[in-house]
Amino acid sequence: MSRRLYVLGGVLAAIATLAAVILFDVLGTVFVALSVAYLLVPLRRRLRGYGFSRLTSTLTVTATAVGGVVALFGPLVYLLIIRFSEVSAVIRGLPESIPLRLGGFTYELVVSDVITLVSREVTALAGAIASSLPVLLIKLTLFVLLVFSLLHNQQDIRSGVLTVVPPNYRDIGEALHTRARETLFALYVLQAATAIGTFLIALPVFVLFGYDSPIVLATVAGILQFVPIAGPSLLIVVLVGGRLVAGDVAGALAVALVGGGLIAWLPDLLIRPRIASRTADISGSLYFIGFVGGLLSLGAIGIIVGPLVVALLVEAAGLVSQEFETSVDTPPESTSHHPSESAEAVEPPESTDSTVDD
Repeated sequence: MSRRLYVLGGVLAAIATLAAVILFDVLGTVFVALSVAYLLVPLRRRLRGYGFSRLTSTLTVTATAVGGVVALFGPLVYLLIIRFSEVSAVIRGLPESIPLRLGGFTYELVVSDVITLVSREVTALAGAIASSLPVLLIKLTLFVLLVFSLLHNQQDIRSGVLTVVPPNYRDIGEALHTRARETLFALYVLQAATAIGTFLIALPVFVLFGYDSPIVLATVAGILQFVPIAGPSLLIVVLVGGRLVAGDVAGALAVALVGGGLIAWLPDLLIRPRIASRTADISGSLYFIGFVGGLLSLGAIGIIVGPLVVALLVEAAGLVSQEFETSVDTPPESTSHHPSESAEAVEPPESTDSTVDD
């Protein structure tokens, strides 16, 4: 590699670092726009294949992205802004103490301080969202512009990225590209579809059980689908505990069986198998580590960044392991072969990712 390329690489890294520092407050928006555009490139390519123009395809896919973001974050805004009074009423209605009976002894577990803390944090979050609505609208506008620009120029961006990657290493880039796309599909499409299905199933269930705020509870159940492993089971546990504290053992059992089966289990059974074939093969424990680690380290954006980084780490580890196995299993090559054979041996593989001309 020439000295000029090293200098250009250093200049690029320095300018990228400077841009990250200056644009720090919108880095989350930029990342979400990049990930959404990255995920929707195949959809735009399919529309182009159907004969739609470049501009029409880009506008259609951008509108789809905006609708998806609104559907993703809309329930949270709905709970904390429009239905905030009902959310507060549900929190205040929780029992201040839970009696625990064991061996003839009774112990009261006081949770009033926890309820007060949760109520205060939810109120603070609702106030922060309400006060930052103008900023959120500006970030939404930036998101739309970024997604449109990235999709409209995706062919040029792809060509520029592939040019930087040496031909002999493009198979590694393709593997990471596939893993990232499958992970983003799992994070956005699969989780969102399961969350919507959970809401639609939970709403009549909560109406049947006679809860005062079935829409709020169903929305919470849908949002909890984005929490790995536990999911809506957290809400079911709280509701069962509330019934037990009130002395309604039969009601608690009914909520546990019917609510747990229909709300916490049925959406995974009906929706996930139909979409899971296109998602990343990553275990629930690793996904949980990425989710929690990203959330604690980066805040809300870490919900996406954490699992994505963990998935790419797993893919990179697999590539390293595969490379070692290949080097061990491959016998040493003879040094007497013709030079033309050496040239054929190092010929870079062709890219398997088909594209549609823009």
